[in-house]
Amino acid sequence: MNHKFDENLYLTNETGRHLYHDYAEHLPIIDYHCHLNPKEIAEDREFEDLGEMWLSGDHYKWRCMRTFGIEEKYITGDASYHEKYRAFAAILPKLAGNPIYIWCALELKRYFDIDEPIGPENAEAIYARTKALIREKHMTRRWCMAHSHVRLVSTTEDPTDDLRFHRQIAESGCGTRVITAFRPDKAMFIEKPGFAEYVKKLSEVAGMPIASFPELIQALERRLQYFRQTTGTTVSDDGIPFFAWEPFTEEEADAVFQKGFNGTPLTDREENLYRSAFLFHMGRLYHRNSYVMQLHIGTYLDANTTRVARIGQSTGFDCCDDATAVISVGKLLDALTAAEELPKTILYPLDGTKIEAWAILAAGFCDAAGPGLSPSGTRGKVQLGAPWWFNDTAYGIRRQFESCAPLYPLSLSVGMLTDSRSFISYPRHELYRRVLCDYLGELVEKGEYFSGEENLREIIEDICVRNVNEFFGFGIKL
Repeated sequence: MNHKFDENLYLTNETGRHLYHDYAEHLPIIDYHCHLNPKEIAEDREFEDLGEMWLSGDHYKWRCMRTFGIEEKYITGDASYHEKYRAFAAILPKLAGNPIYIWCALELKRYFDIDEPIGPENAEAIYARTKALIREKHMTRRWCMAHSHVRLVSTTEDPTDDLRFHRQIAESGCGTRVITAFRPDKAMFIEKPGFAEYVKKLSEVAGMPIASFPELIQALERRLQYFRQTTGTTVSDDGIPFFAWEPFTEEEADAVFQKGFNGTPLTDREENLYRSAFLFHMGRLYHRNSYVMQLHIGTYLDANTTRVARIGQSTGFDCCDDATAVISVGKLLDALTAAEELPKTILYPLDGTKIEAWAILAAGFCDAAGPGLSPSGTRGKVQLGAPWWFNDTAYGIRRQFESCAPLYPLSLSVGMLTDSRSFISYPRHELYRRVLCDYLGELVEKGEYFSGEENLREIIEDICVRNVNEFFGFGIKL
C-alpha cells in the first residue's frame, strides 16, 4: 500500500500517462477566472504559515470543517492561523474521496515537495518544515504564481472599483499579467436592499447622472471601457442565482428601474423583466466592446440565513440550484442573435446533473459564416465553461468530458480555471489536465480514437492554453 503522493494520480492507463507527462505536465497556466485579492498581489506580502495559505478565505475548507462540528473560532474566528491549521490537519485523514484531500496533497507536493500524508501525528513537524521553507524561499503571493508558471490571472471586480491595485501591479513589473473581470451583478439585483445607493455610487464613478434604465446601461458601458483601458481585459462575469426570461419593452424596463430605485416592491414578473432586459443589454455591450460574456448559472446564495447573518457572506453557506431553466438562457441568446449582437459566451451551469442540455444549447448558438450570417465563423463561440465550484473535482470534470464530448467538441474548450481565492490553488489545473489525459488515453486504448499522437498533442495544448488565449484575445506569447 502506497503511503506517499503518486505522480500517476488519476492516470489509469499507459497512453494517458504518456500524454500527461510528455505534453500536458509542463504547459503554462492562464487562469482566466478567479477571486484573488488584487491588493494582496500588489503588496506581495510573504505568507505567515501554511495555515494562512490553506485557510485564509477558503470557503471550501470552511464548509468542510463545519461538517465535523469544529468550533467556528478555528474556521473564520479569531484563532491564530497555527491553531486553525491544527484543527484542519486533524480532519484531513478523514476526507477520503473529497477533493480537498487531493488538493492539499498536490499543494504540499508542488510548493513544499512533501509527499507524505498529513494528520495529527505529524502536523506539527510539517507545520515547522513548511514555515521554514516559506521563509527560506520568501514565498509571497507573486512567488506562488511564478512558481506555478502562471502567465495570466483575471481577478473579479465590481464596476465601481477604481482598479488602483491593478495599476500598481502593472507599474511594479509583476511577472504574471493581472487583469480583471467586469462583474455587474449589483446593478442587476434590483430587488435587494441598497440598490438605489449602489446606483448613486455607480453614477459618481461613471461621472454621469443615472435617472433611467438607459442611463444605467450607459454608465456601465463607461466603466466597461475603463476596465478595458486600465487592465486590457476582455473578460466579463455575470452571476445568475435565478433568471426566468420575460419579454420586455424598453419602456417597461425603465418603469421597473424607476420602481426599484424608489424602493417600491416589485412583482416576480417585474424582477424577471428587469433581469431579462439587463442581461440582454449587457450582452450587447460585451459584443460592442469585444468582451467575452461569462454566465455563472444556478447559484443559491446565503442558504443558511442564520449563519450568514452571524458570520458573513461568501463564508461557505452558498449552494447550487436548478431553478434557471435552459430555455430562459436560450431566449437570451436568441434575442442577442436576432439583434446580431451575440458576444462570445461561456456558460457555467452549476447543476452538473443537467450538463448535457446546456451543451446542446451552446452548440445551437455557434456561428457559421455565410450570406446573411456572420462575415466569418467563430470557433466555439458559445461553449460550456470548466466544471466549477462544487463540480471542479475529478468526478465532476470526468462527468463533463463523458457527458458533453458527444454533444460539443471537447477540443474547442477553453479549459480549466481556479475560481479560487487561494494563491496555491493552481494544482487544480494539474488535476484537470490529468483527468483530461486519462480520458483521452482511455479513448485511444478502447479504439475510439485513432487519429494519431500529433492530433492528440494538439488537442491537449489547445484545451490547456491555446484556446483560451485566442478566445479572449489575450495575446500571450506561448
